[in-house]
Amino acid sequence: MKNMIILRLLLVVALSALLVTGCAKKPAPAPEAPVAQADEAPAGMTGMQDGSMTEAPVSESATQADAVVATLQRIFFEFDQYTLTDEARATLAGNAAYLKANSSVQLRIEGHCDERGSDEYNLALGERRAMAAKSYLETLGVAANRLSIISYGEEMPLDPGHGEEAWAKNRRAEFKPLR
Repeated sequence: MKNMIILRLLLVVALSALLVTGCAKKPAPAPEAPVAQADEAPAGMTGMQDGSMTEAPVSESATQADAVVATLQRIFFEFDQYTLTDEARATLAGNAAYLKANSSVQLRIEGHCDERGSDEYNLALGERRAMAAKSYLETLGVAANRLSIISYGEEMPLDPGHGEEAWAKNRRAEFKPLR
């Protein structure tokens, strides 16, 4: 009889331990460091288009890539939107003019979101934002084979704050040269 009680007690303890460890929260992954211009996209990110594009070799002049980044302006979006504002269209027109004058430049358009919403939702929204920018550049005469898109969702905030001002900065599309 005493052995039965001990056996049941051990069984309860073992099941409790399994329950506690099975329901434990997984630690949140640390935010990734910003991707350098010549690095490949992190695994698992969505939205990469046209896999035939190659990234700039490391030996290429960093000052040339910096000049392209400084010339191409990022665009911003309203909360939970991927439609282009008039200001975004004007910025994209300037970016398109630069790209038409510099036909060797290929771009990766990165879609970003603020921290509100699930990871999956923000990855999809970031992809739609990047695609909206890509489509508009194409209508302005930039060849589609010079443009690729990727979504980072909320993983690479421009401003790490938790208020409307920070969120507005994080709802954006950025333009990075590939070569």
